[in-house]
Amino acid sequence: MSISLLKTLIIISEQGSFKAAAELVNLSHAAVGQQMRRLEESLQVTLFDRSEKKPKLNNLGKALVPKAREVIHAYESMLNDITGEAELFGELNLGAVPSTIRGLVPLSIKQLMQTYRSLHIRVVPGLSGDLMGQVQRGALDAAILSEPVRVEPNITWTQFAEEPLILLTAPEVLSNDPLQLIQDMPYIGHAHHSAVGMLVKKWLFSNKLSVRSSMEMESLESVTSMVSHNLGVSIVPNICVPDPVFARLRKIPLPGIPHFRELGLLHRTDCTKIRLLEPLLSELQRTVQSEVHV
Repeated sequence: MSISLLKTLIIISEQGSFKAAAELVNLSHAAVGQQMRRLEESLQVTLFDRSEKKPKLNNLGKALVPKAREVIHAYESMLNDITGEAELFGELNLGAVPSTIRGLVPLSIKQLMQTYRSLHIRVVPGLSGDLMGQVQRGALDAAILSEPVRVEPNITWTQFAEEPLILLTAPEVLSNDPLQLIQDMPYIGHAHHSAVGMLVKKWLFSNKLSVRSSMEMESLESVTSMVSHNLGVSIVPNICVPDPVFARLRKIPLPGIPHFRELGLLHRTDCTKIRLLEPLLSELQRTVQSEVHV
């Protein structure tokens, strides 16, 4: 039985379907189905209910998932005490909020990939809450995300950047009065359940302000795209390593007590890739500092 089959099983349980899992493992839908057939044959059990068009994990399959995580954890850490090098090969599953994927993430992992040439890195985008859940369940080795409201005892979160909230506008917006712009222009909001959405709501409440919401977006990257087309303004974190679209937009400081999005690296304390996460964190810090001094 291949470890890769167990990894695919876990991804299916996380994503909810063969199709969604196939996109993450870079295989066809049919190939994922064939992998699961091989896993069932090797175990001589049925793990999926195929009575409907979309196969679903049956009770036995669901029960196998946490056991599969234990097997993978044991496999990836089995050489640690002997060689100390087990974390320096294989795959690093890294989650990241979308606003970091076009600048911070590629710049930070570039040196890591050059140093550890046998390493394969899988980057998974998502909102902070979703990524934290995947780290807790062991589906991701680590994630770059906003500071969690609460960190469980078995989780480590290390901050590497502070991004102050600013008002983001298109270049053709000439006014420098953020309060007037917030009240007069259409407002592009963040999903209420997102970390940025909750942070912005806190700032608006503390300043006794309301907005004329015109649309709501799931990611900061989507908000930036809408603002770039002058469809409205938005309160956003001033991204520490911006992509070209964000960089060309106007950033107007907000009045009152500053509010910040704190970015950090989150991982389980028993993560088998801990020796890879240490240089990754150093590269994240270096990349942020390099951008500050540009």
